[in-house]
Amino acid sequence: MTKVRFPVEATHIVMFARAIGETNPVYFEAEAAERSEAGGLIAPPTFTEAAAQFDPDYRLRPKPGVKWFGSGATPSGIESGPPSATSLHAEQEYTYVRPIRPGEVLTRQTKDGAVWEKASRRGGKLVFRERIHEFRDEGGALVVTARAVLVTPVSSSES
Repeated sequence: MTKVRFPVEATHIVMFARAIGETNPVYFEAEAAERSEAGGLIAPPTFTEAAAQFDPDYRLRPKPGVKWFGSGATPSGIESGPPSATSLHAEQEYTYVRPIRPGEVLTRQTKDGAVWEKASRRGGKLVFRERIHEFRDEGGALVVTARAVLVTPVSSSES
């Protein structure tokens, strides 16, 4: 299980909310948020995706001297890559125990979840892999669980 430290800052929440086009003031106007049911600034529901920026091993981050999965002469920028290079993001789900607030430091723990297969309509199979990210506060209490499902097509010749 990998762990990533994720400091939550008010400006980070504001920039994230603006980047996704959020208009609810609880995400970017401190005074309005104070008067709301939230009682202060909180992070938007998908905010935990920003934790990737604090992960030194995040595969989409460029690294000096290493071909980058993100741009280049080939569609992926690299000639060959890990199996996840051919995977598609199929599903995302967030389960909140409580809102995320500025000033917190969360720890993201990632673990593998279920793996299952289905027959593809075009022949071969589809392999589904679940990744579970748990975000805990400094006291170890669970704040958010983010569950992602990736699907990888496997042709009948590879089976």
